[in-house]
Amino acid sequence: MTAAGDRLQGTARQAALALPDVSHGYPFTPGLDVYKVAGKVFLIVTDDPDEQIITVKCEPEHARAQVRGYASITPGRYLDKRHWISLGPGPGITERLVTDAVEDSYDLVIVRLPRPAP
Repeated sequence: MTAAGDRLQGTARQAALALPDVSHGYPFTPGLDVYKVAGKVFLIVTDDPDEQIITVKCEPEHARAQVRGYASITPGRYLDKRHWISLGPGPGITERLVTDAVEDSYDLVIVRLPRPAP
């Protein structure tokens, strides 16, 4: 089943909040709900009802494949277009795909965090 815009965004929010140490707020503008881990952004949910998208971090090769594979996945709307993708409602955009995209984005941020000294 394809995720409609509001379900797509709700699924992304739920997936993000289920992950450890996540915070969120509106640091950039009132229309962008930003999710962070350790102060690093991994998910942006656009609150505009006319543009129900989410934006997530993505490895460049995987990002290119996603953009080629899905009509409603585009290079990241607000950030580096090589490392971020935006997902909107459309054919093939399932709740599982959205959850996986959010979790993958979170993992990309976590892997790059400095390790605490032993």
